[in-house]
Amino acid sequence: MRNRLTATLLTAALGLPLAPAAAHAQVGGDRCDPRAQLARMTDAEKVGQMVMAVTHDGPDGMPNEQTRQAIQDLKIGSVITSEPRTPELAARYSNQVQRWAAGTRPGLPLLVSGDFEFGTTHNVREGTTPLPNAMGLGAARDPRLARDAARVTAAEARAMGFHWNYAPVADVNTNPANPIIGVRSFGERTGLVRDLVATQVRAYRDAGVVATPKHFPGHGDTRNDSHLDLPAVEYDRTTLERVHLPPFRAAVDAGAEAIMTAHVVVKAIDPDLPATLSPKVLTGLLRREMGFRGLIVTDGMDMDAIDKNWGTREATVMAVRAGADVVMSTGEHQTQVDAVDALLDAVRSGELPRRRVDESVLRVLGLKCANVKNRYVSPALAERVAGNAAFRHRAAELGRAATTLVKNEGRVLPFDARDTERTLVAGVTQTEQLANAVDAVASGPVTRWQAATTDPTDAEIAEAVRRAREADRVVVATYSSGPLPAGQARLVDALLATGRPVAAVATGLPYDYAAYPRVKAYVASYATTARTQRTNLTMHRATAEVLFGRRPGGRLPVTIAGHFPFGHGLTYGG
Repeated sequence: MRNRLTATLLTAALGLPLAPAAAHAQVGGDRCDPRAQLARMTDAEKVGQMVMAVTHDGPDGMPNEQTRQAIQDLKIGSVITSEPRTPELAARYSNQVQRWAAGTRPGLPLLVSGDFEFGTTHNVREGTTPLPNAMGLGAARDPRLARDAARVTAAEARAMGFHWNYAPVADVNTNPANPIIGVRSFGERTGLVRDLVATQVRAYRDAGVVATPKHFPGHGDTRNDSHLDLPAVEYDRTTLERVHLPPFRAAVDAGAEAIMTAHVVVKAIDPDLPATLSPKVLTGLLRREMGFRGLIVTDGMDMDAIDKNWGTREATVMAVRAGADVVMSTGEHQTQVDAVDALLDAVRSGELPRRRVDESVLRVLGLKCANVKNRYVSPALAERVAGNAAFRHRAAELGRAATTLVKNEGRVLPFDARDTERTLVAGVTQTEQLANAVDAVASGPVTRWQAATTDPTDAEIAEAVRRAREADRVVVATYSSGPLPAGQARLVDALLATGRPVAAVATGLPYDYAAYPRVKAYVASYATTARTQRTNLTMHRATAEVLFGRRPGGRLPVTIAGHFPFGHGLTYGG
């Protein structure tokens, strides 16, 4: 297949339209009239449309009774699915929740959403196409590749019944110690992030999938994880405007239909409230100053940044008063009940004006008109589309374009795939998957060793050294979502001391090198995120191929301070 994967080829290969879906008859008749539908809705039905609920599953992997209650009793308007295992199950899952929605008095279709930052594999783990994380696409430096990643994701998502994707990440990762964004960001430079965000927003929109740039107005310079704490950023308004807002402005200009809020206090705008709850940020900055007319959705409201400080009921009403249209209720069923009840009580008491509710519901209904043509999908088609050969081939090309050869002193790499030398693959996470990828390209035997935690003990390091002495060469994979644990640096140094050729691979953040700069061969794969640590087989395979001779295409999308600049990257041959 040629490097350029066009929309025409995708359409021909899959039989899937990539244009936005036409208006459907399930919101307001054949002409899909949101205002006419709104006029027929009760207060309870309206506020239900403003709550997105995470689904819960039964033993069979299908949505359970609590999910049915959320849809039919609470009248919720959108769901974020848990993690259906396969494309076929994901399609049946979507169909089931849509059938429940069809049985309600409004009969409105659900917006079914997923968190597909590196392809649909992020939620549907088997049978889908893993793609590079955003930082890998930033390393590839080609908007066409970012576009193709979005197209593949959108085609798989639509085939499985998803309409809404919580991507791309528009955060500029300016803080290497950021514990939650990291490889989820395209990089540290505003221009790079801006261009790739805009590219993916356009690609998703063209494919009929709602893109959701996040986390507004920026989560890239935090030192805390908002899942666990309430971060605050101290920079001034000039820095906000110059560094962090341009990707979001570009997303708005590119036609973004939704934007997700950050549970971060941006002191330059509102020193008292996180963006999710701040009228100054959501209404003042995003709506009035930036002119965004699409839908504002919160990040998960069960995250500790919000839940531990305000609680479900208070925070839900505060978010809507601040300007949010949809509140993401990602906790247990009772928190979904509390969110809907809080909004309904606020409407009935006058705390939340009905005209404010109507504004949000119209945006939700408009999104459904634009993006839900048919509420049901074919499980058989989902199986054929997701993970098909054309997509896997393109993903492999993207993976090699992302993989970055950072250092190759003394030409340690590439290893010779034709010889029969013994290779040890050592690491702290996903070692088996990387070793399997090495085994697929190496002719000689491959052994594996993995520490019990991400901070190997001295005894574990001694065992790794023993294994290395039995091998002819070593691949050691490190992983970090912040400062590298000291045990991993000691592991690399101990393996170097064996005298065997050693290639180190950073499977998470590329900054690991600073902790073991004596290594002579160093590769960054950007494969694993801090939040999920999902296995990315595409990037493990690309890494193995690069280690054994395929040409890497990546250049660092961040700076490894004191060692390698932004844009640095090596290759093999001329």
